[in-house]
Amino acid sequence: MKFGRMLRQALTVARRDFTATVMTPTFLLFLLSPLLMVGFGLVGSMTASSAAGSGEARQRVVVIAGPREAAEIAAADRALRKLFTTPKARPALQIEGPGDDVAAQARALLDSKQYDAAAVLYGPLARPQILRRPSGWSDANYLAQLAEYALRVEQTGGARPLSEPEIVVVTSGQATGGGRSQTAFFATLGIFFLTLMLSGQAVGAMAEERSNKVIEVLAAAIPLESVFFGKLLGAFGSAMLFVCFWGTLFANLPRFLPVAIADGLSDLSVAVGPIFALLFVVYFTMAYMLQSAVFLGIGSLAGTQREIQMLSLPITIFQFAMFGFASFAAGNPGTWAALAAEIFPFSSPLAMAAHAANSPALWPHALAIAWQALWVAITVTVAARLFRRGVLKSGSPKRSKRQAERPAIDTTVS
Repeated sequence: MKFGRMLRQALTVARRDFTATVMTPTFLLFLLSPLLMVGFGLVGSMTASSAAGSGEARQRVVVIAGPREAAEIAAADRALRKLFTTPKARPALQIEGPGDDVAAQARALLDSKQYDAAAVLYGPLARPQILRRPSGWSDANYLAQLAEYALRVEQTGGARPLSEPEIVVVTSGQATGGGRSQTAFFATLGIFFLTLMLSGQAVGAMAEERSNKVIEVLAAAIPLESVFFGKLLGAFGSAMLFVCFWGTLFANLPRFLPVAIADGLSDLSVAVGPIFALLFVVYFTMAYMLQSAVFLGIGSLAGTQREIQMLSLPITIFQFAMFGFASFAAGNPGTWAALAAEIFPFSSPLAMAAHAANSPALWPHALAIAWQALWVAITVTVAARLFRRGVLKSGSPKRSKRQAERPAIDTTVS
């Protein structure tokens, strides 16, 4: 009965906080805040790509060759560029006719104002000479392979292909190790990013209600543990609304991606199968509850925004440390470090999400969820007691052993 009454009281506080948070224009701005982040990212990437593209457009790899060798080198260049994922992986080829002094011409081309020559090849294809800039090591190696391929084309009597391959795309019927590792890292990153972005809002809400004396009024009416747990549920409700909104958009994103990117995403795989999505939501819930409970405690003890900022920074650094710990566990499953990350309560949700991608066993998740739920209860209880003793000054005084042994005085009148 007592637990049921506390749960009803917590749900009442949660409904109050959820309504006060969601039914405001500010929440709409918060819901659309990732669009601002994406917009700033696109502007930055476009600026960087335009700056880099203007420099890349001027770069060249130069070959000094006669008319007969020039045709073979151009054919070899077209064949070799098929090996790169993008044709711009290497600078464009520039072929120059030989002059009287080819060595001096090659050095002059490195200082050409028409384009930026990364490397220059001259001389016979059997023993080519290559000049390069300090940063043109890979471009010089490309010219060396270009000379080798062109010489083989010359000796075989032309650039016609000697074989006609038939390439068949085969989709794997089972999860691969590489796909599991990638999914494990993305799961860890996703939970970390969501908790880092969403859990901090609990600090400001608690500090605001403490300054307005609302928290004291609630604490006088219902147990403080119910107040803290209710606020935790209310903040989680608004966070889940945010996650559902953006999760639905991202779930439909592969339909609009290019085929190459969609094929890359199809390589991602998990060991536990379709239940992975449910486990991801559960572990996000546990990570959010743990982090928000800590932030609730901080917000309840902090009296000013300055104190909140000073106390939030160590917690954020701690979150990054837990992300690094869990990321290492995601890349090294089955090690003692991975086991430690799965046991430590504040890194356990992230590490166990990675565990679900790497291992098909389900029983460890039942233990992990129960363990994490226990620590949520412990964290909420500790935060409530710290607030009661440190702010409300209402902690129950300790009775000494002598007072406990002293018999009670009978004050009844006979």
